[in-house]
Amino acid sequence: MSGRVCVSILQRASSCTLPLPSSQYTHLETFPSSQPRPTHKRYFSSRGAFRADQLGSRLEDSLGNGSLSGRRLSTRQDLDFHLNQVQINSILRLNEQAVSVPEFDGRGLSTVRKFESNQLAANTPNEDRRSAATCLQSKGMLFGVFDGHGGWACAQAVSERLLYYAAVAMMPKQSLEELERCVEHGRPVPPILQWYKHHSDFNYRESASLYIDHLRVFWQELLDSEDHGEGMSPPDALDHAFKRLDGDISLEAQVPLSNDLMKSTAIQVAFAGCTASVAHIGTEGIHVANTGDCRVVLGVQEEDGSWSALPLSQDHNSQNKAEVDRIKALHPSSEKDTVITDDRLLGVLMPLRAFGDVRFKWSHELQQSILAGLESGVDLDSLNLYQYTPPNYLTPPYLDVAPDITYHKLRPKDRFLILGTDGLWDELSSEEAVRLVGEHLSGIHLQAPVSPSERQLKLGQMHELLLKRRARASPAPDTNAATHLIRRALGTGEYGELCHERLASMLALPEDLARMYRDDITATVVYLNSNLARPRHN
Repeated sequence: MSGRVCVSILQRASSCTLPLPSSQYTHLETFPSSQPRPTHKRYFSSRGAFRADQLGSRLEDSLGNGSLSGRRLSTRQDLDFHLNQVQINSILRLNEQAVSVPEFDGRGLSTVRKFESNQLAANTPNEDRRSAATCLQSKGMLFGVFDGHGGWACAQAVSERLLYYAAVAMMPKQSLEELERCVEHGRPVPPILQWYKHHSDFNYRESASLYIDHLRVFWQELLDSEDHGEGMSPPDALDHAFKRLDGDISLEAQVPLSNDLMKSTAIQVAFAGCTASVAHIGTEGIHVANTGDCRVVLGVQEEDGSWSALPLSQDHNSQNKAEVDRIKALHPSSEKDTVITDDRLLGVLMPLRAFGDVRFKWSHELQQSILAGLESGVDLDSLNLYQYTPPNYLTPPYLDVAPDITYHKLRPKDRFLILGTDGLWDELSSEEAVRLVGEHLSGIHLQAPVSPSERQLKLGQMHELLLKRRARASPAPDTNAATHLIRRALGTGEYGELCHERLASMLALPEDLARMYRDDITATVVYLNSNLARPRHN
């Protein structure tokens, strides 16, 4: 598509706003020139907003002559922003998932009525993952979202394994004994989880035996514990699961494994990283375990029909003062100015808690020893990203996985739960997301009365207010609430309207440019059976 046509499309969208490109090369001076430099957004990012008619000039700066460090980049001739509505819908709905949960599963009433989920990639391949499963040997359902950085390897492994660790920890001793007997005698093992997979989901098949072996070691240790009894409570199980899995990821990268492919996978999982939010939904309430900057928000419908957002997690990033203070307190006062710089851990990593990321946990000597000891069959080129030491790396570990765990007792007015990776929250506030899902659920778009101050607005300002109020009342084109969130996150214009040109521009960016303007987005909306929370009268 010619630059002239491209610009004309963007000029028609002049009332829409687009995010500024994320700088992949900010603060590179913190790394010696002889060392490879990571460019993933988790390490370097800047965001903002600008009008759609500015995208052409921004892209000119980004595209340059079509090459950077020898890597082929898109040129103006590669861009085609003219997506029609059918194409937009096809892209947005590609990874949709909708699951209705039986009201009664043979063991009791389900707190979850249904859930809807979706993903939209910016990275190639997508570095986000999601999980959902029913606990078959204990009670409740587990939902998780996982945001990878430094590649998708760690998020993939954690999404496959973490729910198993949590479910096993909640199982009573009697059930664990049956698991162990089945494995010992080669009998089929009773299923631990009922998974709800999207057809595009996959597992690390080459590492399955390793993962099962380490899960077995975990349940054997639980069996040896005298106080395991009826199993751990959900908060204890989630805490143990996060810490134990991260420990296993670290261990697997250090020990000899049966083949080069398995070893290479273990190294990539450990040196990459991911944040995670997991919710266990039981009959009485919700437990949320969070490490990093994914987020879980409860949608509450007030008595007047309005919607409010109740956060069930806190972001672990530099905007969280308590988290910054916690990390600084773990290191000598001489490092107070270097532990977190430029809003990043050691000036590099944005989330302040994560799975994997052993380069922020292991000693420098251990890292060098492990990488130097890799056999020739391991693809070292794929590990080039990890061949550097963060600046001011003096007193490791600087990073841990310990989750913050919150509990919320369910009430009749608690209607749904939103789990999202930070790509969603970069574009929407918690309040906006809850309002969007709430109005999508009820079909009612509440408008506050015009306030006395608004009645004093000038004609132009009143016109703008009316445009915003009209935009809120527009019908949603998606039946899936997660898709509705993603569409609104990327396509909302200046007045709150759904801007087709803005959405088309964001979805049509080539692979090498998309990540500069948006992040991978994962959203899961869980609808709650609020009737279970109503008082029972005898």
